Amino acid sequence: MDTATQRKWDKAAANFDLMSSYGPEWRWRPAKLKIFSHMKPDAKILFMALGTGLDICCFPADRDITAIDISPKMIALAGKRIAAYQGSISAQVMDVHDLEFQPDTFDQVFTSCSFCSVPRPIEGLQALRRVLKPGGELHMFEHTGSRLFPFSIMMKLMTPLASRFGPELDRDTVANVKAAGFTVTAVNHIFIDIVKTIQAIK
Repeated sequence: MDTATQRKWDKAAANFDLMSSYGPEWRWRPAKLKIFSHMKPDAKILFMALGTGLDICCFPADRDITAIDISPKMIALAGKRIAAYQGSISAQVMDVHDLEFQPDTFDQVFTSCSFCSVPRPIEGLQALRRVLKPGGELHMFEHTGSRLFPFSIMMKLMTPLASRFGPELDRDTVANVKAAGFTVTAVNHIFIDIVKTIQAIK
């Protein structure tokens, strides 16, 4: 367990909803509904970085979901949203770098604004690939670095400060997915080239 990262997100838990729900979550809700609509009724699903459960309202009903987060305080705050979900969500404290699941366990993996914060993103993605079944699907809603001026420079300059309290802003997550051994099948830009969905298979 990466205790430094765990402490960072435990510390952020109390104000997480205030910072994330009223602006970004409202703005990105249509795109999240679309990406989470790929959750199959008969699939065994892993959702990485549950946080306080803000994404649960966008999940289709009656799914079998295992959710993980490195922060026990985040998971505790997600309790009411988990209880209100019309389906099955089992939440566990776990570091993506050290997944406790057997290989080839899940049919699908979903992430939401999480690989901007994983300390070793390629290793984290490799860990997710390990627990996916052959042909299993990876579906991601992520914000990434930009290749467009002036955003590329601004995000690179802001990352050292932003990463102390939350995410890094200049990650090339599409390249990281490929480097982890996935085959990328679709990339859809939601807001210029910064907010995007990424779909891939093992």
